[in-house]
Amino acid sequence: MRYPLGEYEKDQITSKTGKKLDDLTLDEVLKGNVTADDIKISKEMLGKQGQVCMENDNPAMAANFERAAELVDVPDDVILNMYNKLRPNRSTKEELALMAQELLEKYKAPHCAKLVLEALEIYEKRGILL
Repeated sequence: MRYPLGEYEKDQITSKTGKKLDDLTLDEVLKGNVTADDIKISKEMLGKQGQVCMENDNPAMAANFERAAELVDVPDDVILNMYNKLRPNRSTKEELALMAQELLEKYKAPHCAKLVLEALEIYEKRGILL
């Protein structure tokens, strides 16, 4: 993979719904042929971004893309709720533990669940849980 993908790997870029990058034009939007889901990134593309990171010696950024790929199938309202619960002094230990469990079991997002559990541990040490 060569970065930027939009320049060098354009023919391989697909949206969450499988539309090719060339199909996502203003003209297609105006015709009503592009939905909001059509412009969301796919798990595969996030994985390719992570691959570029690994090839360029940036494992921390690759891990971010891996977690982002896990969240592709999580509904937006759930993500927003999780974001709010992860703010300091907004959740109890139990609420964060349940969030991690939901990420793991319902959404098959083990890396995101691990991140929430790590946040829980740090929040507990710093005294910023409810």
